[in-house]
Amino acid sequence: MSTLKIKQLIMACSLGVMAASSQSYAQGQAFPTKPIRFIVPAAAGGPTDIVARMLAERMGQSLGVPVVVEAKPGAGGNIGADFVARSEPDGYTILMGTIGTHAVNQTLYKNMSYDPIEDFEPVSMVISYPLVVVSNPKLPVKSIAELIEYAKQNPGKLNRASGGSGTSMHLSGELFNNMAGIQIQHIPYKGSAPALTDVMGGQADLAFDSIVIAKPLIEAGKLRALGVTGEERSDALPEVPAIAETLPDYAMTSWIGVLAPAGTPEDRVLALQQEIAKALADEKVANHLKSLAAEPVGSTPAEFKAWIRSETDKWRPVILETGASVG
Repeated sequence: MSTLKIKQLIMACSLGVMAASSQSYAQGQAFPTKPIRFIVPAAAGGPTDIVARMLAERMGQSLGVPVVVEAKPGAGGNIGADFVARSEPDGYTILMGTIGTHAVNQTLYKNMSYDPIEDFEPVSMVISYPLVVVSNPKLPVKSIAELIEYAKQNPGKLNRASGGSGTSMHLSGELFNNMAGIQIQHIPYKGSAPALTDVMGGQADLAFDSIVIAKPLIEAGKLRALGVTGEERSDALPEVPAIAETLPDYAMTSWIGVLAPAGTPEDRVLALQQEIAKALADEKVANHLKSLAAEPVGSTPAEFKAWIRSETDKWRPVILETGASVG
């Protein structure tokens, strides 16, 4: 199911979902009565952290309790995800999950401490977004075509930083390598912020990363944009070509969503989903996200669960075909 179809379905049934959420919320035990912990499985300053803080601020205002964002980076998001999976299923500890923690890592990692399906209750998909390929301005390439040609002429010379193994930043690069017939070495970091810092400093050559945090660095001339990973150009960077314009059929769209530990009462899951939907419906929040190429979604728990399963099925063969693996 495409993001567009999800959005259309949400628009059609949003009033019913909100009503059902409110009724369930009223019937259950009072919630929340204390601060909510929002766990981000990536380093502070990255796209997951930025979106979590934006959402937490709006939810906190509506709920009347603090929504505290706490970063627990490492292992491609597995550390933070495992922490939430083992937390009390009461709705007070929730996860900002990613394509890595819930659709990729179970295939990429040989040993997983949590089950992305059985150990969580999906709450809502929050946003979807394309990535942008950025390089150090001193790298002698100015387009995707030149990057591919340079990589072929200099085998083993180039490397690419990412926000961690199993992230969309990692897998988008693996897909690019595979489709272009090149090999750009992957270097995982504990988040987008440190990865892009090293690209700017010349310790890494390039990165596939979120437009959310790369755009201001591109505009400041600290990074050079080579291409975006969506099927088409992004409104946030309209002058930057889609990779597919050079490499037909290449497409990669990342996403972020909220999940609670398995066993969290349904009324609390629905209460959280309702607050997320309200936050994303806020014009200021929606416009800010769109300005950064992040498309607000706000799905129901059932829709998000189906999306996770479809994304898992999509990326499993890509990982196996590229040979990407983490011990």
